[in-house]
Order: sequence, then C-alpha cells, then structure tokens
Amino acid sequence: MRTIRMIAVASAATLCLGLAACGQGDDAETSTGATGEATPMATAMASSAPAMAAAEFGPGCAAVPTDPANAGSFQAMAQVPVASAASGNPLLSTLVSAVKQAGLVDSLNSAPALTVFAPVDDAFGKIPKADLDKVLADKKQLTDILTYHVVSGKLAPTDLAGTHTTLQGGELTVAGSGESFTVNGNAAVVCGNVQTSNATVYIIDTVLMPKS
Repeated sequence: MRTIRMIAVASAATLCLGLAACGQGDDAETSTGATGEATPMATAMASSAPAMAAAEFGPGCAAVPTDPANAGSFQAMAQVPVASAASGNPLLSTLVSAVKQAGLVDSLNSAPALTVFAPVDDAFGKIPKADLDKVLADKKQLTDILTYHVVSGKLAPTDLAGTHTTLQGGELTVAGSGESFTVNGNAAVVCGNVQTSNATVYIIDTVLMPKS
C-alpha cells in the first residue's frame, strides 16, 4: 500500500511538472523566455513591424496631390528618383523644365543620395522674365544655379540647420528647427522632408543664387 501511494505521488508530481512546462512553452511563443530574452516569435513580430518615417511638413504640402495613384503624390514620388519625382509634382514644373534644359536629369536620377532644395514655380516668377530667359539660355550659368540647390547625402530635418557644401561648390546656410527653416536667410521651406527613392527634398519659395 505504501509503495502504491509513493507511485501515485510521483505520478502527480510528474504531471504537474509536465503541465508547467507546457504552460511555459505556450507563453514563450507569445512573449519572452524565462531568461528575459526575446523568443523567435517575439523577434519575428518585432522585425515585421513597419518603421515609422518622419512626415512631410509645411503649408505648401497642402498643394500636393493626395491620391497615391497621382504621379505628384508623396507616395508616388517616394518610389522614383528625384528628377522623375519632381516631374509629377504640380509645384515644380518650371524647375523640371530648367533641369531638362541643363541636361541634369540623368545625373540627378543616378546619384545615390542627395538633398535637393527645390524652388516652386512662383519662386521663378520672382525673377524678371528677361533675366530668367537669359539664364535659361546659358547652360553653364543654369547648371551652376541648379547644382547650387543640391547637397550630397540625405539630410533629415534634425540635421538640416547649418552650413552645407553644394554640388556647385559653394556653400548654403540653413537656419531654423522643427518645421520652420530658411535657406540663405530669405528662402523659406514651404514643404519639407519630401522623400524620393534617392533624395530628400525641401521645397522652397525663392531661387537660390550662388556667389559669383
């Protein structure tokens, strides 16, 4: 009788240990193990979560199409390189024409990482027509002006303030923080942190002129 009772106690203990182990196994599939390390399922869930990108900002962003199927929308621009992305944006038609006139489409599209300060159409409208026509007819001067709007590397808003060397070779200075920036003291960022596949674009309200 004593032997039978010992066997029963041992069996009950074994069953309890088995149930505890099963319980730990179920928890391990959905959270962390006993050591606090992430389990394979928890790791997989974490790696599958989408990264949160910083959003575009500025009053000018309201003029950008919201339909993802529109080539000028933020979603569509993010899928293509910068010169191609600008061609679909309704704010940048004059800039796109100038880039084509200067023969810079391929070089801008093929660059690995850029920051582009892109003047809106109204920015070119501030330049007297005779002066603008003269610039558009002079490929070297036009190229100098356009490449002065481009910086190597993709600058996030948190890295934007400061002095940056442009592809033209001159320097431009960005002042401000948060969602309020100016370039060279007089060009305001009206829509910032716009992403393309190879560039971050800051749309500005004034054409930047390099020093002679």
